Amino acid sequence: MLCCLVCWAAHPTALRAQAEYAGNFASPDQRQIIYANRVQTGLTVDGALNEADWKASPPIDDFFRMEPIQGGRVSFPTEVRILFDEKNLYVGVFCLDSLGPDGVRVQDFRRDFIYGENDIFYFQLDPQNLQRYCVSFQTTPLGTQRDLQVFNDERRDNDWDALWEVKSKILPNGWSAEFVIPFKSLRYELPPNGEPTSWGFTAARLARREYEQSVFPPIPQSFSPYRMTYAAQLRGLELPKPGLNIRVNPYLLYGGSQNSLNGQATTAESTPKLGGDVKWALNSHAVVDLTLNTDFAQADVDRAVNNLSRFNVFFPERRQFFLENSGIFPDGSGISPYFSRTIGLSSSSFNAVATPIDVGLRYNDRNEERAISAMYVHQRAAGEAGGASFSLARYQRNIGKEGNIGALLTHRYDEAGETLAPNHNATFTVDYLFRPSDVWTLSGLLTGSYDESSSRTGHAGNVFAGRNSNSSYLGWLTKWVSADYDPKMGFVFGKDIIQHNPGGYYIWRSKKEGSLVRRADPGLFVNYFQSATDGRFQILELYLFPGYFFFRDNSFLELSFTPTWQNIDFAFAPLGIPIAEGDYAYTRYLINYNSDRSRKISGNLRAEFGEFFDGRLLTFNAGLRAAPSPRLVFTADYELNRARSLGPSATASDVHLYSVGLRLAANSRLQGTAFYQYNTLTSNGRINARISWEYRPLSFLFLVFNDSREDLGLDRFTRQEVIGKLNWMRQF
Repeated sequence: MLCCLVCWAAHPTALRAQAEYAGNFASPDQRQIIYANRVQTGLTVDGALNEADWKASPPIDDFFRMEPIQGGRVSFPTEVRILFDEKNLYVGVFCLDSLGPDGVRVQDFRRDFIYGENDIFYFQLDPQNLQRYCVSFQTTPLGTQRDLQVFNDERRDNDWDALWEVKSKILPNGWSAEFVIPFKSLRYELPPNGEPTSWGFTAARLARREYEQSVFPPIPQSFSPYRMTYAAQLRGLELPKPGLNIRVNPYLLYGGSQNSLNGQATTAESTPKLGGDVKWALNSHAVVDLTLNTDFAQADVDRAVNNLSRFNVFFPERRQFFLENSGIFPDGSGISPYFSRTIGLSSSSFNAVATPIDVGLRYNDRNEERAISAMYVHQRAAGEAGGASFSLARYQRNIGKEGNIGALLTHRYDEAGETLAPNHNATFTVDYLFRPSDVWTLSGLLTGSYDESSSRTGHAGNVFAGRNSNSSYLGWLTKWVSADYDPKMGFVFGKDIIQHNPGGYYIWRSKKEGSLVRRADPGLFVNYFQSATDGRFQILELYLFPGYFFFRDNSFLELSFTPTWQNIDFAFAPLGIPIAEGDYAYTRYLINYNSDRSRKISGNLRAEFGEFFDGRLLTFNAGLRAAPSPRLVFTADYELNRARSLGPSATASDVHLYSVGLRLAANSRLQGTAFYQYNTLTSNGRINARISWEYRPLSFLFLVFNDSREDLGLDRFTRQEVIGKLNWMRQF
């Protein structure tokens, strides 16, 4: 205990922090040291820190203010204590708030809640001291959970789920929480030769009412609490020997579906299904994942998008098996040689069509020197298409403090189908990331592809240099895709295109406590596109945003305009309206406002208007969220695209996109959601309703109903589906 008190006596005070931690201060050469105490008398995990062990543990209370002003007095003090026993790591936190229950801001009970909308406390662990990777555990005053993996403070896997628990309690003078993190949910090695355990640790709190973000230890506001080069060292842990660390997750599913045409059933089927996943942590840095007869019935549905640009729309991955450790794969801002949605799921403008996955096997191995990943997945035959095998191998070597260089090989083999010949498709990619200093980032990739059916090879890549400080951002991104680059396991934003994207913005931050405007970021970005084949001009956009304001309550207002020059030399029909080939010059204007998203009623308005090619276009978006209680949340969104005098026929057209959603929650473990969307452009409507009950940690019962309706000329096609799914998680 004495060593803890001595350690804390050496910590910087708020006054010292103002002097020592100004601007973009560098990460420390000597990292702060904190200690965990062993549990002596036992804990009852209920959210209240009233046991003798908590009271005897020295608090971590010298938090550093990141927002709204870096440094100075923290208005919402926080105390953190750390304990352990032979099975678990315990983190207890008390968050002072003078308003008590009246000061709490929490929107709903959802797991993996949206950051920035709620009061949050969260901490990060780097058990391997990589300083470029961490896992984060987060909660709100209602005890809702959010966990994620973060790579290099850049790539975040928000849908990664670990097995852990948290309880919270709202108090007259704030709120408290107790985290229970089983050691078997973490990956670590016992220190050699009896050396003390030392893990990277950061903690942070967002007091949402005043949007005050504080962090331990100090980190500049231009970064995040995930920047582990600034982390303290957590010592004092007496770790158990890593066990088998096997997680088994079998499921049982029964579903029925029916297709109808003009109200008459055409096909109907009902299917029982068995499958599951196994995760085996071979050691602290190597993990094997196996999935059999994979099912993603509980995954969120895609939202409809009306694409007004000439480039492909990116639909994010939502399936758990493909999300974990996805941050180690190269992603070139619209150039991804590996994109998991090409496996077992096809993207469209409205729905994602699932194709069964028979088996998947993945291996990940990460230590302080390098990362290795390999994967194989087999997709079942469906319709006219035969089965398909997907495989990849990834190697990444860490260089310096935060740099790395890597290589990726992908291969897709499409088996022969009813009318399709077999085909091999492969890509090879090299990529890099360097940070010569804390504010500079240099990155890039170069990738090539080969497709057997076309006997063509192609290439793509990007280079980026950026400087991100407390007072400004400057960056330059150039990326290109050749006409023949064809990654059938990947995604590209377009073909035969080169884009140059230089730009930046000045960051003005108020120095006045309680200022209405917290931050303003006026700036300019240039988007210049040309053909990769012959260098021919395609697009020039000047995105100027003189008004880009964040207010004290984190509401937001943007006032911007975009002079645009385009050369249309291909078939192009936004909103289904053909545009004649030729050169066009026009200017678009934008007003965008989001209210305080932490309030019980919030909304957003967005209007983009002005000339559009040879006509005019208004794109108007309005959204409303009403959350009178975290147990009841209603959302409604509307998009209007109103075109006038567009195209050779001077077409006038109004396209409407309607969305409504409802979330009901008994608590954080029993919830129901319903979502409806209708798009007049495609005459397509979809309902997705789901009840989920987490009857034990990461074990769920799901009931899902899907209804999709589409008008096909004079015919109306309907598909209805009802699914019940039970999974059971067990960790050994």
